[in-house]
Amino acid sequence: MTGMQVRELTAAERSRRDAGLWARATRPPSRGQDSPLKRFLIHVVLIISCLVVVFPVLRVFSTALRPGDQMLNTSLAIIPEGATLDAFNKVLFDSSFPNWIFNSLMVSMGTATVGVMLAASAAYTFSRYRFRGRNASLTSLFATQMIPGVMLIVPIFVVFVFIGIVGSTRGLVLAYAVTAVPFSAWILKGYFDTVPPDLEEAAQIDGCSELQAFTRVLLPLSVPALAIVFLFNFLAAWGEFFFANVIIGSNKAIQTWPIGLVSFQGQYQTQWSTLSAAAILVSIPIVILFIWISKYLVSGLTLGGVKG
Repeated sequence: MTGMQVRELTAAERSRRDAGLWARATRPPSRGQDSPLKRFLIHVVLIISCLVVVFPVLRVFSTALRPGDQMLNTSLAIIPEGATLDAFNKVLFDSSFPNWIFNSLMVSMGTATVGVMLAASAAYTFSRYRFRGRNASLTSLFATQMIPGVMLIVPIFVVFVFIGIVGSTRGLVLAYAVTAVPFSAWILKGYFDTVPPDLEEAAQIDGCSELQAFTRVLLPLSVPALAIVFLFNFLAAWGEFFFANVIIGSNKAIQTWPIGLVSFQGQYQTQWSTLSAAAILVSIPIVILFIWISKYLVSGLTLGGVKG
């Protein structure tokens, strides 16, 4: 080659080169980077898990589409032969299902709202104040979760009879909210502890009252925890049957859907297609709620209280 001299590598240099290539080829994946085999196994496990979760839902949907003469059919087809929407039509237009859903939404939204307000106030007190008996009160508050909710129905019912709110949605919302406050307050207290009190003190120096610092500084920074507590309270009230059956009683005008669906089950016959259709419909508000709250969870986790 003109103007260039090519030097042959010595044995020692070739040895070092080969050792470097082998080290790079056999080097384990760096931290945060999984091997292709590990990623493949993770995807396989996730796909199998999704199938296990989704399959029962598809079976319920398939049952809802079956005509009345195929309830005992053992076919695993998702869309059965002779599929019909009669069950959905019966649930939506030939029963009080829309009213049950409306009542459940009002009760669940009221429970979630009242529960978040009570839990946030209690959590703020335990997080920001130091007083005698604070640790004992926290322990007692959390210990109440070891008491089964069924054991609380008798004292709650007696108190509600005394104040005259049995047979009303107010009584049901209050019963759900007070039973959910201990766990909700414990979650929020732990989150409030992670927010520096300096932010609230700075707001008070700028002219905010303590209440304004709480509502304008601490609560916006606690959106993820508040969303979790809201969701927890909503779900606790949405599908609950026992408290609703005792407190609402025979007042059909304010029945929630767990009580109303009992009417689809007779002494000698159960309307499986109708129950399946109702089960699919009652899950829609929960899916919408999860989608709505996930937005606030993500946005809340990406916001910071202090600029670095």
